[in-house]
Amino acid sequence: MSLRAFTGSARGRLSAVTLFFGLLLAGELEPRELPSCKESDYHFEYTDCDVLGSRWRVAIPNKPDTCTGLPDPVKGTHCTFSCKEGEYLDMKTQECQKCAAGTYSLGTGVAFDEWDSLPAGFISHGINMDLGDMYTNCTNSTWTPKGDYIASNMDECSSALSYAVSLKQPGSVSFQYFYPDTNIFFEFYVQNDQCQSTDFQSRLMKSSESDWDSHNVQLNSGNNVLFWRTTGFSLSNNAPKPVLLKNIAISGVAYTSECFHCKPGTYSAEPGAARCAPCPANTYSNKGATACQDCDKEKYSGIGSGTCQQRPPCTANDYFYTHTPCDSAGQTQLMYKWIEPKFCSETAEGAVELPASGEKQTCPPCNPGFLSSNSSVCKPCTKGSYSNGTECSKCPVGTEPVVGFEYKWWNRMPSNMRSSVYSREYSDSQRSTGWEVAGEYIYTTPGDLDSDYMMLTLTVPGYSLAYSVEKNNERAEFSKITFVFETKCTADCRLYFMAGLNERNNAVVESWSGTNGKQSYSYLIKSNFTVSFTWSFQRTEAYTTERQYSSDFAKIYSVHITNVIDGVASECRQCALDSSHKDSACVPCPSGHYMLKGTGMCKSCLPNTFIRPEQPLGEEACIPCGPNTSSNKARSSCVSDCTLAVQYKGETLRYNFSPLANVTHFESSPRFTSKGLRYIHQFSVGLCGTEGRALASCVDNVTDTTKEVNGYVCQSIIMPSEVRGQSVVSSQPFTIGSTLIGVTTESTLDHISSSENSFPADSYLPDVIFYYRARETTQACKNGRSASIRLRCDPTVTAMDQLTAPSKCSEGTCDGCSFHFLWRSQHACPLCSERNYKEIVSACTEGIQRTTYVWQQPLRCTGGVPLPAPRISACVTLAFWLKFGASIGTLAAVLLIAISCYFWKRTRKLEYKYSKLMMNAGEKECDLPAADSCAIMEGEDAEDDLIYLTKKSFFTKIKSFSRERTSDGFDSVPLKSSSGMEMEMN
Repeated sequence: MSLRAFTGSARGRLSAVTLFFGLLLAGELEPRELPSCKESDYHFEYTDCDVLGSRWRVAIPNKPDTCTGLPDPVKGTHCTFSCKEGEYLDMKTQECQKCAAGTYSLGTGVAFDEWDSLPAGFISHGINMDLGDMYTNCTNSTWTPKGDYIASNMDECSSALSYAVSLKQPGSVSFQYFYPDTNIFFEFYVQNDQCQSTDFQSRLMKSSESDWDSHNVQLNSGNNVLFWRTTGFSLSNNAPKPVLLKNIAISGVAYTSECFHCKPGTYSAEPGAARCAPCPANTYSNKGATACQDCDKEKYSGIGSGTCQQRPPCTANDYFYTHTPCDSAGQTQLMYKWIEPKFCSETAEGAVELPASGEKQTCPPCNPGFLSSNSSVCKPCTKGSYSNGTECSKCPVGTEPVVGFEYKWWNRMPSNMRSSVYSREYSDSQRSTGWEVAGEYIYTTPGDLDSDYMMLTLTVPGYSLAYSVEKNNERAEFSKITFVFETKCTADCRLYFMAGLNERNNAVVESWSGTNGKQSYSYLIKSNFTVSFTWSFQRTEAYTTERQYSSDFAKIYSVHITNVIDGVASECRQCALDSSHKDSACVPCPSGHYMLKGTGMCKSCLPNTFIRPEQPLGEEACIPCGPNTSSNKARSSCVSDCTLAVQYKGETLRYNFSPLANVTHFESSPRFTSKGLRYIHQFSVGLCGTEGRALASCVDNVTDTTKEVNGYVCQSIIMPSEVRGQSVVSSQPFTIGSTLIGVTTESTLDHISSSENSFPADSYLPDVIFYYRARETTQACKNGRSASIRLRCDPTVTAMDQLTAPSKCSEGTCDGCSFHFLWRSQHACPLCSERNYKEIVSACTEGIQRTTYVWQQPLRCTGGVPLPAPRISACVTLAFWLKFGASIGTLAAVLLIAISCYFWKRTRKLEYKYSKLMMNAGEKECDLPAADSCAIMEGEDAEDDLIYLTKKSFFTKIKSFSRERTSDGFDSVPLKSSSGMEMEMN
């Protein structure tokens, strides 16, 4: 540790000095017979400052009671006095002087650049985490000094490194840090006298993937407490990479009364140095050096080394091969070179020799879009031309060049690519080349250390969509980069692919560990700010000075990126022509149209289809929308309007999911890492995605560079707010569904299955399933990810976020690629119709009858047709109907009796006639029966014998019944002669 200023640790001594000075003035200390003090027997110090900012300079003996005659106290400099960098305050003259060579000074500051142990004033402690039912003891989770830097903890505890400092004037704090792994939360903040802390957003530190970063914060005068705080979390078995700190400097502390010697491995050649410079490679220096010394011939050293080490014998891992540029004859030479800086010895026993260089080989052709010139340099074709690497040709009329960059021959490093080496231990490494061209591929060369990062960066100026590609606000894809790679490893190597704004601000997109066979990977570029791409290869994470894994390598065979500004073309494609100028530049086809092959004309796609994001050529460019979806206005995708009509068991079920259409967030059940840190998976869903409606969004807010992904369904990892005590921390977002495939009640659609066994049904109504797919591929999901959301009617659920995952796969997926969810809601029920309610008619009361309507239970519908209002109608009471019935019954009884009497009388007459006929049946057929009497007895009818002889009217019959009888009781009946009968019959 080197503390480069007078610090607060001397405050106790200054208080004692003040007391000693006061006692002397009061005469309470009696001087003894001691020798007179020499300048070497004492030193000067300042008293504490008073309220006016004044202080006194007093002489303090180096050893008490050894001499007498100390100089009298004199007025000191003002408390705000300070010297410049490279100077110190000479207490004898109270003036600033330059530091001598081999020393340095920060003026009004302190610096910490040696970390063999924790410097005085620094405190490192772990913060115990009590998260619900989980308790984690983090006492031993502290920052660890590593010599040139200090490293954070790598477990899942929260650890803080703090330093308290009192500033006499406004100052600043600066430090260098290395923050390569976003599986660690890293923040820096300051608390002042009023315990006011830095605001939350400015706490977050920017991640660094390629080099040490610097950070500077202004400080106010007074007391300040500096905090560096980390919290690690890892969802895999790999431990996160620690955060590294070095070169912490604080200004505004106090005056500096002495200069400090340069540490070993550094030097300052001139007086007045503010800092010491590191020694170059193969040199060394001792403490306080003014120059560096060369190592012996058989020894070597790294940058900033205080010692030299013996050179090991050279091996095949200490050199690499490359190709020279092509000459005029089309030849290239194979060259072998030692890795620089060269640490090995060619003369040591067992050392290998560098292979002979100069073997000539035929140059590979130029890359597509380029042309070989007389100088054997590949030059790009002019605008509107294309080539396969041999010669440039103009695109025919009706076509346009497909611009971009395609590198598949590696004779020299492309002009927009740069190779570098990053060493965590030596940020000023002399190595400048980590990848070398080798004809058919570009590969990683051995590094100084196996833990070095071999960096290859491709930078493009931006993207420009082709004329024939329709530009619209809903298009999220600007370009696509595809590369073919291979890795071979014997240790824990890893290849990273990163994308971002620049090399220093790249985020890891994908990584591959171990040996990987030759394979292709594609990445869709959705932002015009993603213009930098970096491949980084590390042979091992473990730090070692030996090259054990130099034979491990990564190779890239080809890189192809499309729609690049100022790019070149390897082919032409047909495009639509402006009807007014047949030979003009290509123009886009209208929305929803495709180009006819061979004609350059546009034709409309069928309804409910969308156009492929690639060149819309041919009828196959029109993709039919899935069931119950329709194309948007731009014909770039299919959407759902949140309504649906389904035929089910002879009925038409109509749905309206609009209440569920807003972006909804839900979380999985809590999970725990191997160290007990709790985390959850948060999902965001934008169900329908109708035009103008916002899609779901997931963010990464671990660092100050926020990353955001959008889609129908996305996922991020949420850490508990207790981790940093401020707000919810979200990380590692990715899209699960970016395209809506269809909406149906079927359990399978477009090779996506939503098993009913995962969500057992308890309703007779069908589930409605939304199917989604994300085109981005990963190492694990080579066909991209997919998602299905099963909507189930549940009238008891009023919440909007009642989504659950399968019981067997609590994270929503069992394979990491196919996600399935169940959404229970009353808004997932069909719309209500007339069949869902029934009427109830009340009894008639006082001539009024009421009709009410109620829903049939259990109710399995929502919205739709409202329940009809009750009806009131007039009615007749029961008493009236009883009276009316009694009257009708009485009348019917009287009528029945009368009819019975009538038919009884008629029956008696028939019996009499029948008896009489039976008595006369034995007489001759033509003889008339003899009369028993000339008179008619009582009870006989005179008309019985004449019924067939005469025809009487109704009134005549009435008269016959009402004729008078004789006094003897017999009726008087006139007799008719035969002649009269005959006349009557005629």
